[in-house]
Amino acid sequence: MAVTNSAGTGRSHGRAVGTGSFAAVVLVAVCGSPAYVDWAAANTDPTGAGGWFLRLLAWPAWRFGVGEGSGVGAADVTAILLVLLAAGFLHLLSASQPARGPGVGQFFTGWAAYVLASGFAAFLGSFLGPDAALAVAFQATGTGVTYGFFAGWIIGAASLGGRA
Repeated sequence: MAVTNSAGTGRSHGRAVGTGSFAAVVLVAVCGSPAYVDWAAANTDPTGAGGWFLRLLAWPAWRFGVGEGSGVGAADVTAILLVLLAAGFLHLLSASQPARGPGVGQFFTGWAAYVLASGFAAFLGSFLGPDAALAVAFQATGTGVTYGFFAGWIIGAASLGGRA
């Protein structure tokens, strides 16, 4: 027997994508902000697991004209791409799930969407930096995927909470 979408699943799919996307915006806006980045650099121990995680959450460290330069830089574009790609992957991956209530599958879908979005955002954003090269893009992608893997559970939990 095939599982088909019922009348209410479009709304629950939209809520899962909406809450996951909102969580991505908040995560990038708060943890990538200059204030958080400066706090994490000054007040955490990079050799401990907690300090390492708090510093990792600071990726991508956007500036949007704050500080020495004005305008939009490569990290700023990466932050924008991360939010847009997260919403896109959440939509694509959530739409492919069967019409069921919330569960482990929705959690992992949100998590995977954020890992993919982080990797692609880092890869694409690295070509806008001063050292635009394929090797630099691959290294940046590794950083982005690491960030997505360790921070993506937040997005997974948020998209799970949006499913009704």
